[in-house]
Amino acid sequence: MTVLPRFAPDPAGIAAAAKVLRAGGQVAFPTETVYGLGADARNDSAVAGIYAAKGRPSFNPLIVHLADVGAARQVAQFDERAERLAAAFWPGPLTLVLPLRDGAGISALVTAGLPTVALRVPAHPVARRLLAAFGGPLAAPSANPSGRVSPTTADHVAAGLAGRIGGVVDGGACGVGVESTIIGLDGPATLLRAGGVPVEAVEAVLGVAPGTGGDAAVPSAPGQLASHYAPAGRLRLNATAAQPGEVMVGFGVVAGDLTLSARGDLTEAAANLFAVLHRLDAMGAQAIAVAPVPDIGLGRAINDRLQRAAAPREKF
Repeated sequence: MTVLPRFAPDPAGIAAAAKVLRAGGQVAFPTETVYGLGADARNDSAVAGIYAAKGRPSFNPLIVHLADVGAARQVAQFDERAERLAAAFWPGPLTLVLPLRDGAGISALVTAGLPTVALRVPAHPVARRLLAAFGGPLAAPSANPSGRVSPTTADHVAAGLAGRIGGVVDGGACGVGVESTIIGLDGPATLLRAGGVPVEAVEAVLGVAPGTGGDAAVPSAPGQLASHYAPAGRLRLNATAAQPGEVMVGFGVVAGDLTLSARGDLTEAAANLFAVLHRLDAMGAQAIAVAPVPDIGLGRAINDRLQRAAAPREKF
């Protein structure tokens, strides 16, 4: 059995992980959303290693993680809207897609050759310490095989990527549990992916509701593929009871074999979502029924992930 090296979230472990990254390797690390698979965003071969480890299609761009908004401004062109959103939500679970600056030094593999770049300043203290120790931008999609369930613990990372990457910084379970909200600002404000910041909060800062957009065939940001975040079994959504042979995932008053949140709390449900999907895989569940989740606040992100998990599986 292949064992994935683990780095402690202490100064020695962070320094060791940063050394692997500086050498062009790939290291998984915790963020407040999910574990990311990091590599030097300026190094073509390091970024190529992310795509190889995940089996990720190269037309699917990556998010660049940065230490602060000052570092982000060196990579992309910020307008007044971007400044307002960064001030409101960074560090935190919001990604902005902005025009790439000439000479920013970001690998074209990160942007999938697009003139835009996706940027985020994470809030997790371990991620922030790793970025400081590394001293540069880290490209980091979720640390799982492409199309499968995102990892919210180091054990999830090890189950999917052992033998493929240089290690994982073990920072415990992620608090938010769903990926960042992505807002495109290279034109009218556009919601490209629902996530850890409710779209209502984004609207309050912008003063206008972001439009919806994105193209699964030519994604401009991560998380837009029609089939994504998928467990091994098939999902049936908005179910109020299990059919014969199904494992039931409950929410609120709809009970189940497993539950996202027995008290109907969307924050708890978001934090539990990927852990529950991993448990379904461990159980060998082949048919899965999922209770309805309100499509408001974080429920919008939860439903987005469930709909993509239930979609017909893509092949690359």
